[in-house]
Amino acid sequence: MRYYIADSHFFHGSLNDKMDCRGFSTPEEMNQYMLQKWNQKVRPQDEVVILGDLSWGKAEETNELLKKLHGKLYLIQGNHDRFLKNNAYDAARFVWIKPYEELHDQKRKVVLCHYPILCYNGQYRLDAQGNPKTYMLYGHVHDTIDQRLLETFQQITRETQRTGFDGETRPIPCHMINCFCKYSDYEPLTLDEWIENDRKRRERQKGENLCAADTILTGQPSQKR
Repeated sequence: MRYYIADSHFFHGSLNDKMDCRGFSTPEEMNQYMLQKWNQKVRPQDEVVILGDLSWGKAEETNELLKKLHGKLYLIQGNHDRFLKNNAYDAARFVWIKPYEELHDQKRKVVLCHYPILCYNGQYRLDAQGNPKTYMLYGHVHDTIDQRLLETFQQITRETQRTGFDGETRPIPCHMINCFCKYSDYEPLTLDEWIENDRKRRERQKGENLCAADTILTGQPSQKR
């Protein structure tokens, strides 16, 4: 089984009350919870592709973490993986470390980068049923205004019609998924699980936006529909 996850930021205590507002009382509590969620899901023979920013800890701290994490580990390098600059970290724990990669997962291509790629390789490829053959998996932006902008970009792209070489006019495909660890309650997920997680999160977000719009217009919270 292959799993994906981004931006765990082990040891990064300030994320508990800033930016992510994760809400753990200490970095140690956060680390323990994330480690438990990881190892409950991942078996030793499973693969885990980490889409950057695994650890904010020192090389020695990260080495101890790596010994505890289940699975065969693959790292897409993030901007906060500062332990990589220290020769003391255990490079042997990773099958590979790369800034970018393209893999195949259940007959679908996955484009992997810590940073979101708006026009990614294979974006227009669909199967005979019109399902996407390529997904772009990323991290970096957490759940910030940058993620909201990316969602707006995707919506505009999907609503834009384009005439292909066959003369047919179709909406432009855009299948980008932010594998932010907090979106999955810090649990690595398969590609199919991330697709479903992303769909449900967008539906909830759309409902919240409708409620907010109703409140602005009427001054009262909207009723359940």
